[in-house]
Amino acid sequence: MYICICKGVTDTAIHEAVYNGADRMRDLKSCLGVTEQCGICATNVQEVLEQALMQRSLASNFFSKPTRLNEKLA
Repeated sequence: MYICICKGVTDTAIHEAVYNGADRMRDLKSCLGVTEQCGICATNVQEVLEQALMQRSLASNFFSKPTRLNEKLA
């Protein structure tokens, strides 16, 4: 879904940027150009950013913590 019409930025592009290390609005503005023209997208960009950060956090926690099954296999 398009989040920033002015720059043609989608939610997928924001998720990819977060996956590649973006973690602030400033980072997204720098790499994707969001909020540079009219700024109407700022609220939606922030929402998608927060969702992507949460997903990244959950994924890193899931893959970094040993489970009982992993302990038994080791």
